[in-house]
Amino acid sequence: MLCGALFLDALDLSMIGVALPSIGTSLHLSADALQWIVSGYILGYGSLLLLGGRASDLLGRRPVFLAAVAVFGAASVVSALLSNDLALIALRFVKGASAAFTVPAGLSIITTTFAEGSARNRALSIYTVCGASGFSLGLVVGGVLTELGWRATFLVPGPLAIALVAAGWALIPRAARQRVSLRHFDLIGALTSTASLLLLVLAVVEAPRRGWVSVFTIGLLAGSAVLMAAFLLVERRHARPLLRLSVLRSKALVHANVVAATMLGGYVAFQFVVTLYVQNSLGWSPLGMALAFLPSGLLVALSAAKMGMVLSRFNTRVLILFGLLALVLGYGWFLRAGPSMSYANFMLPTMLLLGVGFALTFPSVNAQATNGVAEHEQGLASGLLNTSLQIGGAVMLAVVTAILSSSGAWQALPGQPLRGMTIAIGVIVAVTLTAFVLTLFQLRGRTSHLPAGADARMEGTATA
Repeated sequence: MLCGALFLDALDLSMIGVALPSIGTSLHLSADALQWIVSGYILGYGSLLLLGGRASDLLGRRPVFLAAVAVFGAASVVSALLSNDLALIALRFVKGASAAFTVPAGLSIITTTFAEGSARNRALSIYTVCGASGFSLGLVVGGVLTELGWRATFLVPGPLAIALVAAGWALIPRAARQRVSLRHFDLIGALTSTASLLLLVLAVVEAPRRGWVSVFTIGLLAGSAVLMAAFLLVERRHARPLLRLSVLRSKALVHANVVAATMLGGYVAFQFVVTLYVQNSLGWSPLGMALAFLPSGLLVALSAAKMGMVLSRFNTRVLILFGLLALVLGYGWFLRAGPSMSYANFMLPTMLLLGVGFALTFPSVNAQATNGVAEHEQGLASGLLNTSLQIGGAVMLAVVTAILSSSGAWQALPGQPLRGMTIAIGVIVAVTLTAFVLTLFQLRGRTSHLPAGADARMEGTATA
């Protein structure tokens, strides 16, 4: 049921991406308006994850999870009935905000239910594969539903969310409720951190259109930096901070968050570039494009049953190292792509390598980010990790969008190479390679035969 909520979040995001062209045609929306249907979700998700994690720790994981899934479902149903672009964007923000509370609450329920070791590793592996499967299948399901009408892609998550609320009400055990007042909430910290992340995401989303050195972009980035500095100052002095800064002394947790940002950021950017290439240059249909990405998701799903055992036997940094290597090789292989090449030659090897990379890396960063963290701060740890994932995706997507825009990729001719694609994928390779080198340095002086999370437990004990 917890896995079902993550599956639904990923399914919804990928389905909407497939339906965007049909939405634009039906509602006569500009490219900017269509962009905000996706960006609205990212803004709600990425800017409120820290608050969502803290809320689940203070208010209770069960009520926060159930309420957030219910809001997600209601927003889905209502949005399927609307034709106003501003209303659609607003509800996409609401759905992203709901996911910001659902994901850390669900992950912390798992990490507090299963003890560190093989049981938790297996649970996290299953949780991971559900997210990957939701995203992969969402591309295919979105293509099919779009044939029926784009409103179906908005409507379908609603009944599924209602079913999850009913299952969660019956299956998630009730926990003892602590007495909570406004003094328990770091409201100023929540406001400054949320506003800082909101401005950061807004800046990177708008930068390709307004310019990276425009007054608008620089002003937003400066405002984000000032608010983040204020947030850190508040956290140092608050009796019950939203983020206990000493948690960041854990090298394992910081490393997991950096890898998470580069891992998902690279993949989101790569999918965007490849989607544009195969549809604009090669003339593939949305459904054909979705099926081309399916092998990577299937590989992650098929490996899930074994990943719990693998995580119990190997240090998470070792698994992350080999996972990042597979991602670098996968992106690098695609650099040789050309319009006359067959799918089996230029794309299938990349999909298989990306599947291996995600199968190793994603469950490893989840385990490393939460091992050694006190139970009452599991929501915080999972919120930090998912914030890193979303911010990484937003930043990398904005960067490759700027590269393609400056190269005139939007006017690509059928059968011609996509202008700027080589540079964009080269940047993705460079960023992923940087994470690989960082992980290699993290492994220096450590014993790679330790069980997964052993180093994280020691660091967590040291920072408690």
